[in-house]
Amino acid sequence: MNQFQTEGSKTYYLKISRAEEFRIQAINEAGNRIPPEIWKPYLYFLDKASFYGLASRIDGLDLLLTPADFVRLFQQKPHHYVTFLGQSPADDTWLSLASRVSDSLNDPELWNHVEADGDDIVIRDSYGDAEIQSFLADTIRHQLRQKGLSPAQLPFISHFVQQVGWDGLPAADDYVLAAQLSEPDEDAFWSFKVVLRTKRGSVYWSPSKRRMNEPFEKVLPEKWRAHASEIQERQSLLLSLCPAVESFESDRFYQADWTDAQVLDFLRNDAEILQSFGIEVSIPSWLKAVQESKVRVKANVHSPIKKASVVGLDQIIRFDWQFSLNGHELSMQDFNQLVSENKEFIRIGNEWVRVDSALLMQLRKMIEEAEDADWTIKDMLFQNVPEIMLEENIEEDDPLVEYHLNKSLRTLLDKLLDKRDLPPTPVPANLHTTLRPYQKTGFDYLVFMREEGFGLCLADDMGLGKTVQLIAYLLHVHSKNPGQPSLIICPTSVLGNWQKELERFAPDLKVGMHYGSSRPKGDQFTNYLASERPDVLLSTYGIASSDAEEIQAINWTSITLDEAQNIKNMYTKQSRTIRKFKGGHHIALTGTPIENRLSELWSIFDFINKGYLYRIKQFQENFMIPIERDDSEEHKEKLRQRIQPFLLRRTKKDPDLQLNLPEKLEQLEYCPLTPEQAALYEGLVQDTVQKMETLTGFEKKGLVLKMLSKLKQLCNHPSLYLKEPYTTADEILPRSQKLERIVTLAGEIAERGEQCLIFTQYIGMGHLLQQAINELYGHEVPFLTGSMPKNQRDSLVAAFQAGKFPIFILSLKAGGTGLNLTAATHVLHADRWWNPAVENQATDRAYRIGQTQFVHVHKFVTIGTIEEKIDSLLTQKQSMSEQFIQSSQWMTELSDNELKELFTYNL
Repeated sequence: MNQFQTEGSKTYYLKISRAEEFRIQAINEAGNRIPPEIWKPYLYFLDKASFYGLASRIDGLDLLLTPADFVRLFQQKPHHYVTFLGQSPADDTWLSLASRVSDSLNDPELWNHVEADGDDIVIRDSYGDAEIQSFLADTIRHQLRQKGLSPAQLPFISHFVQQVGWDGLPAADDYVLAAQLSEPDEDAFWSFKVVLRTKRGSVYWSPSKRRMNEPFEKVLPEKWRAHASEIQERQSLLLSLCPAVESFESDRFYQADWTDAQVLDFLRNDAEILQSFGIEVSIPSWLKAVQESKVRVKANVHSPIKKASVVGLDQIIRFDWQFSLNGHELSMQDFNQLVSENKEFIRIGNEWVRVDSALLMQLRKMIEEAEDADWTIKDMLFQNVPEIMLEENIEEDDPLVEYHLNKSLRTLLDKLLDKRDLPPTPVPANLHTTLRPYQKTGFDYLVFMREEGFGLCLADDMGLGKTVQLIAYLLHVHSKNPGQPSLIICPTSVLGNWQKELERFAPDLKVGMHYGSSRPKGDQFTNYLASERPDVLLSTYGIASSDAEEIQAINWTSITLDEAQNIKNMYTKQSRTIRKFKGGHHIALTGTPIENRLSELWSIFDFINKGYLYRIKQFQENFMIPIERDDSEEHKEKLRQRIQPFLLRRTKKDPDLQLNLPEKLEQLEYCPLTPEQAALYEGLVQDTVQKMETLTGFEKKGLVLKMLSKLKQLCNHPSLYLKEPYTTADEILPRSQKLERIVTLAGEIAERGEQCLIFTQYIGMGHLLQQAINELYGHEVPFLTGSMPKNQRDSLVAAFQAGKFPIFILSLKAGGTGLNLTAATHVLHADRWWNPAVENQATDRAYRIGQTQFVHVHKFVTIGTIEEKIDSLLTQKQSMSEQFIQSSQWMTELSDNELKELFTYNL
């Protein structure tokens, strides 16, 4: 019996999965999934830390928990009569692990094995097994994040946490111990000391200067003298959290004289650490009020050239500088004197003002560089001054540096922001397609940004041709810069698609694949690039992360991340690793640069133009908090203006693009077989070819048709061929890239507020899709088959047209004719029919009279299988009579050798 089980209790069985966070589903004793709203109150019944579940997060039927939350909630029985058990032995292991980790977190010995490694936490010297080490590191990382601290601050808190834990010091009986910072005296030194006050009082007590060197027992007032040893211990723990305090006598009250620089270090570092553990910090009220005060700089920017048409990004600009400090105007001489004095706090009139001496030095250096180095517009874009992209006279929150551009420079910047009048680049003659006008704009933009040294994010809607725009760019770049290859990193499910699209549109580009267990590693990888000299290397996110050492050693001509939202979580190892790769040009392709949070946008920009959106903490303060918490329109506009030069986003709803787009775009989606599918495929072909040699013509026809059906089901998913029941999405999806890609694509379409149809020939495939989409995305997906009564069929059609559900699965024969489903903007053909007319009839359920939107048709083809070969044959034979492609019967007339070639699996 599990540790959480009690006789006669109500029981929930938990299904637990973990990536960066835990996802937990609950199933009752009848086997039904239960919404978190029902069972969550029992789990949080005793949990004060989350306000009894008020701060919990739910995603569909999943409860999301950080490692720290998971350990806290499951280290003991959450409720006195409700029992939580694992659904499987693996789930029980997670629950028992929570208790083990909790014991380790409370073990003082743990902190002798914990250290920070950059942004990561490492448990060293074989403390526990690898699973415990990983879990402990994640839990400590989340504890730091919840307190607003970073791994870099771990050395300053480890002793404190080792002694008293993450919750901090318990309240004392009748006193409060605090840290006090007092303003400069006549010697210009600040005073920092440890002080006491009564719990109800507000006046701090500390020994007089003449008694500062006396021990606690002598100097403490009578009312606190009995607590001398306790106060001494608490002071030592308090000061252990202050990096600015280097040494002290443990049996004396601490007091020190500090310079401006030491005070600034304390305010930036120590005060944050102390307050995160609930320790009272007293600083002068005026210092609190002015600690964000800065010198303000106004620069009137102008160009010697008057005509906007001849101003370029490399045009030299000139500045007229003006300064002010808290509203007081300063001359250039005053400003230089302020910098030279190197003080953090000064008096202006009757008020104290804090200035950042390091910032003043940076400003003076920036001004000197601007004057001496002949800045250009391009140089300005990467300075820490996003205000240059705002229209003049916009009300600002007193920006640090305010730029006012003259008319010619503003006109140039507007062109860059709007992607208008970019220098045209000839489309490569060896590109095997014609770019549409908006695609040509994207191609010009890619080349322009490369030449100007800027990374970018191409964020066109799905179906607008991001792939072909990048292929045109690669042809142009590698015709001009032969040598080092370009790297494309993509999800595994679209790796084959990239391979085929490059072969189709740019056969002159030499393409290599870095994928699979036999891929070269170490020196072999370098030798492979040197000997084969590919123009483009394709790899996946998982492989690129695991082979990071090899990939980081190459300075790529360009690095492109397809479906760049895969690095959206900045804290994952995969994201941190890939953002460090080095290339002459960094490009992100994604239709969804932001899926849930602004941190995802930061992560993509950290790859394409590192540092442009600041460090993450500054980005959180400047944009994430005001936008996500306060919904600030002003900050939204500032962020739009800041990212606009580096983000090209077009949607199917853009009226300018609708004129240039076809009403229907058909696209092949190539998917590789998994190793399991490939082995089954080859075995089936070999068995069948041997049998064909012994059969008569009529028997052979029957065997061929039977084999066709088996191969097509196997291309969909091995469980259809093996007649296995559905288990879970986590187990089913990795066994078929095609199924995973269809489920993911349908989910993305639904999340964007669009609707799609999925056609399949097989009832089993429809059920797999239904269950996986429901499990992963929470959508109830109807499946229209030939056995469905007419009134139910009509009701579902009407509901879909009314937008009641986003995804509709249909049997190809039952749903391929007679239905009007124009609410759909996407049609997905899960498996190919040998007669294109049948597929087209199904597509025409959405693409028909009454359809006012662009329709995107996705036809899924498994690489190297009969699906790809038949698709190629149909393309070659499309000029022949319709009788040739009316059914699969024509394949039974092929010779044995032709059939063997048709069925053979080719990697």
